[in-house]
Amino acid sequence: MKLYVSVDMEGITGLPDYTYVDSNEHNYDRARKIMTDETNYVIEAAFQTGCREILINDSHSKMNNILIDQLHPDAQLITGDVKPFSMMQGLDNTYDGAMFVGYHARAGQFGVMSHAMIHAVRNFYINDHPIGEMGLNAYLAGYYQVPIIFVAGDDQAVREAQELIPNVTTATVKETISRSAVKSLTPKKAGELLTMKVKHAITNRNQVKPLIPPKQPILKIEFNNYGQAEWANLMPGTQILPESTVVSFQAKDILEAYQAMLVMTELAMNTKFS
Repeated sequence: MKLYVSVDMEGITGLPDYTYVDSNEHNYDRARKIMTDETNYVIEAAFQTGCREILINDSHSKMNNILIDQLHPDAQLITGDVKPFSMMQGLDNTYDGAMFVGYHARAGQFGVMSHAMIHAVRNFYINDHPIGEMGLNAYLAGYYQVPIIFVAGDDQAVREAQELIPNVTTATVKETISRSAVKSLTPKKAGELLTMKVKHAITNRNQVKPLIPPKQPILKIEFNNYGQAEWANLMPGTQILPESTVVSFQAKDILEAYQAMLVMTELAMNTKFS
């Protein structure tokens, strides 16, 4: 079995706020260690359950958070940016399953550090259906016929995963109190939970179907202010919907929609006064 693992940071055990996920803040180095250890629990459990190849994609911020010198030696790591497919870089149709670790709820929802790629985004939509990072990433996997067999993160990320992906195995490593406070397992107890759940996810993988994306999807991004929408609208093929901060793009497939999302959000970050 060949396994793909996308690892975000906001949903990692014990991390409650931005001081753990921002490389300029004092708790960041502690968080990198916990993130790396959590990834190792997933890798080890997968190898113990018959995986022969595991690719890890560091999927948070500048995507260079995981400590490669402390990572399981038999895994491979994609690290750094710019990546053409960001949180799903490296995935193709040769993988038997994918896992999301350290994931969080979508923007505007109750959940620790909930957001969608950048804080300028209020909502993502595919064909008018609201969706977050998890949904877009699951759709991209579905394009390659790869099922999302496991999701780990806070309780609200897990709820989102269960609504999105029937029969997915999940692991809740912390419970949301507010957007910046959690009730968390300790890393050791979270590791035990992840080990058990990953093994179950692999044995249960045939019960999970890929999340097939719509053909020729319309991507819409609702931004927090009009200046962000104006920047995103600089991308050819986009339009700002009247009397809104929503920018739409007609894509030929989910791959183009995903890359359009990356370009539009990068452009929107040029807005200096929000």
